[in-house]
Amino acid sequence: MGKRVAIVGAGVSGLASIRCCLEEGLEPTCFERSNDVGGLWKFSNQAEEGRASIYQSVFTNSSKEMMCFPDFPYPDDFPNYMHHSKLQEYIRTFAQKKNLLRYIQFETLVSSIKKCPNFLVTGQWEVVSEKDGKQESAIFDAVMICSGHHVYPNLPTDSFPGLHRFQGHYLHSRDYKDPEAFKGKRVLVIGLGNSGSDIAVELSRLAAQVIISSRSGSWVMSRVWDHGYPWDMVHVTRFATFLRNALPSFVSDWLYVKKMNTWFKHENYGLMPLNGYYNPLRKEPVFNDELPSRILCGTVSIKPSVKEFTETSAVFEDGTVFEAIDYIIFATGYDYAYPFLDDSIIKSRNNEVTLFKGIFPPKMERPTLAVIGLVQSLGAAIPTADLQARWAAKVFAKSCTLPTTSEMMDDIDEKMGKKLKWFGQSQTLQTDYITYMDELGSFIGAKPNIPWLFLTDPQLALEVFFGPCSPYQFRLMGPGKWDGARNAILTQWDRTVKPTRTRAVCEAQRPQHFHNLLKMLSFPVLLLAVWLTF
Repeated sequence: MGKRVAIVGAGVSGLASIRCCLEEGLEPTCFERSNDVGGLWKFSNQAEEGRASIYQSVFTNSSKEMMCFPDFPYPDDFPNYMHHSKLQEYIRTFAQKKNLLRYIQFETLVSSIKKCPNFLVTGQWEVVSEKDGKQESAIFDAVMICSGHHVYPNLPTDSFPGLHRFQGHYLHSRDYKDPEAFKGKRVLVIGLGNSGSDIAVELSRLAAQVIISSRSGSWVMSRVWDHGYPWDMVHVTRFATFLRNALPSFVSDWLYVKKMNTWFKHENYGLMPLNGYYNPLRKEPVFNDELPSRILCGTVSIKPSVKEFTETSAVFEDGTVFEAIDYIIFATGYDYAYPFLDDSIIKSRNNEVTLFKGIFPPKMERPTLAVIGLVQSLGAAIPTADLQARWAAKVFAKSCTLPTTSEMMDDIDEKMGKKLKWFGQSQTLQTDYITYMDELGSFIGAKPNIPWLFLTDPQLALEVFFGPCSPYQFRLMGPGKWDGARNAILTQWDRTVKPTRTRAVCEAQRPQHFHNLLKMLSFPVLLLAVWLTF
């Protein structure tokens, strides 16, 4: 009989964990407090306690070819960017086709996870669950926490002097569902992330006035890139990562800005100002196709931080005032919280989340607990969770081992330094997508061997290195390989174009990676030639 693994949550991370446990001969039991799979993507008309919440108009920011389970492509006719209902349909189909539903206990709340008294020897956990008012306790050999990080809203009311005097309404973006209640109202949105931008744009069609207050600004990217292709199909490539890592920082950053010249950036709009040298990756970008035009049309305005609130207005840091506010929406993100688990397990140092590769508590006496889906990157959540779960399942099955505690702590310190350089101060566990995925892949032997591919399959190698780093690459070789991975990689552009070909047109032009490289390199090569000449 295989080891028993408790999995908390049946969202994309939980489903990936169930499947990966089965691949390793483990026995998973998944606890889901709602009545369906999907987690974040299971829409509800009202925010529910202990569950992630999204608004009715949510679409994905990653395209379908970049955010699928690595051995389960989306149907050809699915749009590249999906409404939450379409993604939920895909998630349900995956769970059904992979026969995962039988391992899920729905409408069951996990109320406590504690180390067993003999944990130092067995590494086992006591999991207390509750259903229909009845509690049940069970012993598990390992635990995978897959409950996400969009559950407990960060509502920083203490950071805004005078808010207690404000006579209007205020709420967190978690409680926002649709714009109808805001028709004809004057609305202040605090926060310029993806949610804040989406909500402000949607409200601008019905509200009397919408203002976004942003502390530091953001880079705003369109989902649509060169030749109408999705941004991540063109940009998230191994070649781009190679350039950033191999070239001096000032050269790689210049190339990056050159490539990102369609980013919306202008200090007059309150977005990220280019005051001298600036690292373009230092802040995670916002994806919104409409915000720039809404600002240009005057239906959305950008202001700096709120200095203080009065009974009816907001006074900003620049001295300007927004009068007669009806609603304040705090799009201020979320806090990490696992109320069923002792805080010291996840936050083992200075009350900060301390996890090796964002997954394993480094000071655990036995490596039998993993957090799946907590890391955020510029890549998609589904393939990231799948690779994390594969590694964790192998560690539980003892077919992989972790480094020593000191080695893991040293790695965490190094990654924290890089995170500060690239992303600045942030509470989220942020990382570069391809670098992170390759690190995880290396632990289980699933990282694509590019030199070997160039020797044995040049056509595939060119697509893997210069094309999009799609999830199929991590089921291409090694344990858990998928026989359909090669064909999925070579046909990914066809599936991208398929839903847009609704009339007879000439053959679509694919991105010319090598041609674009030559264009980008021409200027620095010219500068180098001039410098060498003089």
